[in-house]
Amino acid sequence: MTKLTEHSGSEHNHSLFENAKRYDENENEYWSSRELSKILEYSEYRHFIPVIDKAKLACDNSGQEILNHFEDFLEMVKIGSGASREFESIRLSRYACYLVIQNADPAKEVVAFGQTYFAVQTRKHELFEQSSEDEKRFMLREELKNHNTALAAAAYDSGVITSFEFAIFQNHGYRGLYGGLENKDIHSHKGALKITKNS
Repeated sequence: MTKLTEHSGSEHNHSLFENAKRYDENENEYWSSRELSKILEYSEYRHFIPVIDKAKLACDNSGQEILNHFEDFLEMVKIGSGASREFESIRLSRYACYLVIQNADPAKEVVAFGQTYFAVQTRKHELFEQSSEDEKRFMLREELKNHNTALAAAAYDSGVITSFEFAIFQNHGYRGLYGGLENKDIHSHKGALKITKNS
């Protein structure tokens, strides 16, 4: 099990959770419970189930509808030798992740990082919802800019050199960030996130 160290840096710890964020077919963000269990260093998914159950109880006690934050689905998981099979998993909203991490093993250093990440992101989301449309567009452009910066660094580390190679790499990055949507799909489905020369 890999233990996080101070040398990892806060940006790395932030990216652990940020890079795990996915988008469904309706462009709603979510995290996979199976992937989150690995990030939080649970050796087996079955050991993570009681943590999810406690989070569901906390969700219910707070007056929230559990199904709005914990959605069962079948996830393709690699099982070795390049093969994959379907396993039961849960789509977790940001709020669900916050509750899960609040109930996770506090002895794990990565749990503390997760608590900070989701507390900050939840607050940012609240502020975003209270913002004007112009402010929202600015915030979304900044999010996309940060994504492109991280993507460029990853491309460089992967040996991507030519403009053509980077265009392919970037498109795969968008598909990963937006649940399979390509750059042209983002233009048509998410006007506020259009990538223009003026952005």
